[in-house]
Amino acid sequence: MDFQVVVLAGGASKNLVPLVSKEVPKALLPVANRPVLSYVLELLEQSNLKDLIVVVEGQDAALQVGAWISGAYVDRLHVEVAAVPEDVGTAGALRAIAGHLTANDILVVSGDLVCDVPPGAVAATHRRHDAVVTSVLCSAPVTGPSDTGSSGGKDKAKKPGRYNIIGLDATRQFLLYIAAGAEVEKDVRVQKSILRAVGQMEIRADLMDAHLYAFKRSALQEVLDQKGSYQSLRQDVLPYLVRSQLRSDLLLNGAQAEENGNEKVAFQSNKVMPSQLLANASTPSFHQLYAFGDNGLSPALRKTHKCCVYIANKSKYCARLNSIQAFSDINRDVIGEASHLSGYSFSAHNNIIHPSAVLGSKTTVGPHCMLGEGSQMGDKCSVKRSVIGSHCRIGSNVKVVNSVVMNHATIGDGCSIQGSVICSNVQLQERVVLKDCQVGAGYVVTTSSEHKGESLARKEKFQSQ
Repeated sequence: MDFQVVVLAGGASKNLVPLVSKEVPKALLPVANRPVLSYVLELLEQSNLKDLIVVVEGQDAALQVGAWISGAYVDRLHVEVAAVPEDVGTAGALRAIAGHLTANDILVVSGDLVCDVPPGAVAATHRRHDAVVTSVLCSAPVTGPSDTGSSGGKDKAKKPGRYNIIGLDATRQFLLYIAAGAEVEKDVRVQKSILRAVGQMEIRADLMDAHLYAFKRSALQEVLDQKGSYQSLRQDVLPYLVRSQLRSDLLLNGAQAEENGNEKVAFQSNKVMPSQLLANASTPSFHQLYAFGDNGLSPALRKTHKCCVYIANKSKYCARLNSIQAFSDINRDVIGEASHLSGYSFSAHNNIIHPSAVLGSKTTVGPHCMLGEGSQMGDKCSVKRSVIGSHCRIGSNVKVVNSVVMNHATIGDGCSIQGSVICSNVQLQERVVLKDCQVGAGYVVTTSSEHKGESLARKEKFQSQ
């Protein structure tokens, strides 16, 4: 299809500390005991998109991600891993690899996306409309917002500023307005030129930008070249393209005339009256109003570019691992309601217990749970709605609820873990109680200690972050 695929895999995201570290970059964080990046790579593979550029922030993280990909996807995908400086942002990352982009169209996917929206369908929509950008929108998550990384993610309270406000045409094919991030908290200002052109606009606050875009390469590179300060695709590049899609002789003249109190004359000079535009509300899209050929429209007007949307069906799963809360939610979903994404076969008890795992007597692993390869559990343990990694050593009388335990963790007798994330090689000594905590890799939690809502980590490991 002459599409190049770029996966933006991030680096050591600060808002995911202590889950990420120098040893575990964001792309390799486990979701149902698989690196989160594997979900995007397999989604692309299913659409027969196998020639990829994976962009990673930081040289060390890029080496780790590259080593994992070359082992896991040998003979399956052709992947070029490109290292870019840390904290350059999504637009900065694309700017840094601009020399590698040669195809007419570029598919850009966030490496922290866990979804089942077919990228091939997005690419086809983009081509059909000859758009400069096609943005995938999906239903905003109910459990807690996950569309920006601006908060620590533990607070599930919905914050309006973390969602997008999106304006669509009547056919819901074209993106007329988008406000992201802090802009959402301001008054919404919509250009009159857009409202004049489209007649009516549907405003939505229930859709999330999935960070899956198709771009026309020439337009993308022009914006990246001209707007050197732009760092974010979602907050800078996309809104700019949306704002500029109706900048044409007709609409600029109209805007100037409006200021001069002489709107009617300006429109008459282009032989298109506002009433004509509004009368075409039944036209499939407002862009088609500009494609009537010899209709008195200026050449510039006929070149107006299109910003399109692909709205995922509500039945599709779509979430981004960009906060600690999202990490917990996605792990729970992928062994629960979105189990089709896990790639595993579930047992008759609706759980996944590796054949090599060992369970003590009277130990129960409930539905929507996962127990990894080589892990051992003592007697009278209880696991509910949790993921436990490989080669963990868990004592007796241990309760694990709504939690994620990564590989090689050691948990002593009598521990109680609820709503928490335990990273690799952590040691919990006997009778530890954790509620809503994160424990960084290699940390030791001492006997009988109790922690609630804390982040426990070896500080020296994260100073560089």
